[in-house]
Amino acid sequence: MGNNVLGTPIVKGLGFNSFGIGTNACSVDIDEENDKILRIRPLRFDEHYTPEDLNAWKLEARGKTFEPGFKTLISPLSLCYKKRVYSKNRIPYPMKRVDWDPEGERNPQNRGTSGYVRISWDEACSLIASEIKRVHEAYGPASILCELDGHGETKFVHAPHGCQSRMFDLIGSYTLQTRQPDSWEGWYWGAKHMWGMDPLGQNSQMNNVIRDVAQNGDAVLFWGCDVETTPLGWGGYLASRLCYWFTELGIKQIHISPDVNYTNAVHADKWIPVKPNTDAALQLAIAYTWIKEGTYDQAYLDTHAVGFENFKYYVMGGEDGVPKTPKWAEAICGVPSYTIKAFARYWAKHAVSIAHCNGGSYIRSCYAHEPARLEVALLGMQGLGKPGANQFKFIEWTLYGMDTVTPLPPSVEIPDCSPAYRGWYRSFPKSFIPKTMIPEAIMNPPVSWYGHIGAGFPREDQFDGPYTFPLEGNERLHMIWSDTPCWETCWNGGNEMQEALRHPSIEFIVVQHPWMENDCFFADVILPTNTKFETEDIGTDSDNGQWNLVYYERQAIKPRLESKSDMEAVGEVARALEKFGGIYENLYERYMGGKTCEEYIQAGFENTGAAKKMDFEEFKEKQYYPFPTREGWEEMPAGLIQFYEDPEGHPLQTPSGKLEYYSTTLASQFPDDKERGPIPHWVDEGAGHQERQYLERGRKYPFLLVSNHPRWRVHANLDDVTWFREMEETCKVTGPDGYKYEPVWVHPSDAGLLGLETGDIVKLHNERGAVLGGVRVTERIMPSVVYQDHGSRVDSVVLGRGGLDRGGANNLIAPYATTSTHAFGEVTSGFLVNIEKVDVLALAEQYPEAFGRDYDPGCGLVATARVVDEGEGE
Repeated sequence: MGNNVLGTPIVKGLGFNSFGIGTNACSVDIDEENDKILRIRPLRFDEHYTPEDLNAWKLEARGKTFEPGFKTLISPLSLCYKKRVYSKNRIPYPMKRVDWDPEGERNPQNRGTSGYVRISWDEACSLIASEIKRVHEAYGPASILCELDGHGETKFVHAPHGCQSRMFDLIGSYTLQTRQPDSWEGWYWGAKHMWGMDPLGQNSQMNNVIRDVAQNGDAVLFWGCDVETTPLGWGGYLASRLCYWFTELGIKQIHISPDVNYTNAVHADKWIPVKPNTDAALQLAIAYTWIKEGTYDQAYLDTHAVGFENFKYYVMGGEDGVPKTPKWAEAICGVPSYTIKAFARYWAKHAVSIAHCNGGSYIRSCYAHEPARLEVALLGMQGLGKPGANQFKFIEWTLYGMDTVTPLPPSVEIPDCSPAYRGWYRSFPKSFIPKTMIPEAIMNPPVSWYGHIGAGFPREDQFDGPYTFPLEGNERLHMIWSDTPCWETCWNGGNEMQEALRHPSIEFIVVQHPWMENDCFFADVILPTNTKFETEDIGTDSDNGQWNLVYYERQAIKPRLESKSDMEAVGEVARALEKFGGIYENLYERYMGGKTCEEYIQAGFENTGAAKKMDFEEFKEKQYYPFPTREGWEEMPAGLIQFYEDPEGHPLQTPSGKLEYYSTTLASQFPDDKERGPIPHWVDEGAGHQERQYLERGRKYPFLLVSNHPRWRVHANLDDVTWFREMEETCKVTGPDGYKYEPVWVHPSDAGLLGLETGDIVKLHNERGAVLGGVRVTERIMPSVVYQDHGSRVDSVVLGRGGLDRGGANNLIAPYATTSTHAFGEVTSGFLVNIEKVDVLALAEQYPEAFGRDYDPGCGLVATARVVDEGEGE
């Protein structure tokens, strides 16, 4: 038992991987007597275990040593998390939209603007159960859409995503919103067709790459990569420490991006500014320089690649009469031709690896498959896999349970607690819709596409189909159940989704969530769920890069307000359905699977190697078990060295087993596709996209917007943390109305022409709508480019197409079309906007209701802003 000051230490994993993939293990001090979280600290590996128990590893290169340390390297995103638990934006109780009447007028057109009234859990679950039964009888189970994908908290038993799908599987299925490979779009849709690398299209052979770079590399190229930001929600600061070590070793760090991001500011030896989503032009010009000057490895290509002559013919202008010279590229990407030549010549003479987190905006814009393919093309031209020349990542070091994606010394085990997991378990019902196509499927069915569009499917799946929604004989969508209410904030064309959520065909929307934000405002019934601090669970952390962990998560505090866990919330609906009998009979017991929470936790523990080292009671007492470093890790082949040395014996996952500069499968499957042909190209425009500054739209909307992973959020998480919002220089900009606006970076030259100063409030706009932001005049962004992070909470002033958002959620005005004709990814950066100063006080007079909502500058929007009747509750 702890005391009131020091507290009792427990363990929690505070990453955002979701789906039972844990990370960011922390030690949390709780005041048990007063039911309070005191503080969050790093977890020490050596509290119960010695360096010998851990088989502690180290890297040595050039007379320098790197050691991982014996505490988790958690970030501010974890350290602050108690502020999220105690946020004023927590949903306090179940609620019903005030003008939704299941027996009368449903008023779908008012979703997003209507207020809410407090109801009891019994009433909420009874309403949901009645609607499920009604929809089943009237339209069939496939008319219910389940939105159940990340990035919520990482929980196992009380899984935040997909508990409802387990229930629906027991009563006749549902339609699944399939999450396309949003973190890996360009790699998935493009790079896979050059080098395979299932499941995601990034290099999946990364063992010992960090050691190889340290010993043999001359430079690491950070192409749109920010290790001081992106890994913080999925692993912590080990990636940052590695960059400092590269500097100690004399390894050059070259950054290519439109902005001086946080890594660029701290670690870069050279910054090459490039306009958003023009990287393909720069890459083609590098290839041109190498071909023209004969500085690429033709002998390697002769044995390791097919189709290079086709690619070479295009680069040199044979196909379209336009040689892809540095001068040609300069006019598109903004990189001076002399810089392109100098960079190409440096690369040709040195061992260069390319590092990413996942690629971010670099691979999440229109035609993002082209820069992803061209990166592989360039690596191949310089001998991919040779010492010091690979591609590697700074996050997701055990993704999909693969031990080949770990670039650091691996642990003996990647713990798998899946028997404890109660969320969606990757089952695909017959009826499904790609997430990027949900608005179209709601408003204009039928819709068709190729592939299951689920992250992790093999390359060949992209040619499967076409699939269609609705299936023959099925009805369109009429109900949505979401535990992931941030579609409009985190996906492409959010204003279109607002239109879809208000479509008259959608008769009922239920949302379960801890916080009142984003898509919650479109729900008819809202269920308040709790955070992981309020539940008992089990967790894993296999992405810290130090030692993999399995840990027991004690309940830290009692459930706040009237919240229940996601598993419990769905369980209450299952109980309410039982009254109808038939297929709903005994549903709760079937849904729970005959186990208690503790029994699920024990089942998860016993599925790991920790159960061979201790019994369950000892595990609960020590609270964690670290898996020691694998013996003989030094002998594991580095990266793609085996392919480099023996391409026949160690082929790639392509039809030829080699790098494919010409994809025969793309050529045969989609012969008329001009946007993703068999050879990587520069693509000007297409039916869905006209996002180049030199096109006609560029005259009206002359700025390219770059929108990256936010510094102080994880997607739409953490926007209400008071500690972060106090940081005026980086987190928010306070307007004259006291509202904290999402920052917009503007180059001084553009600011001068537009008459803008730091602190001004502006709107970023195009024909799809407008979002507001607060100006930061800075040379950390290129001229003719503006920067605003993605994921800010929606605060709509005007809804839908052509709407206006106060919160700065710029995905609302991103393109509605997907990556390209046959690539169904999201487009959330590198698109055209204009920028102009606004008078927010005048806007407040024009829109008094929107600007007059309850608001706390410390945390922003508050849950009570939409409550019109608090009632008495339960």
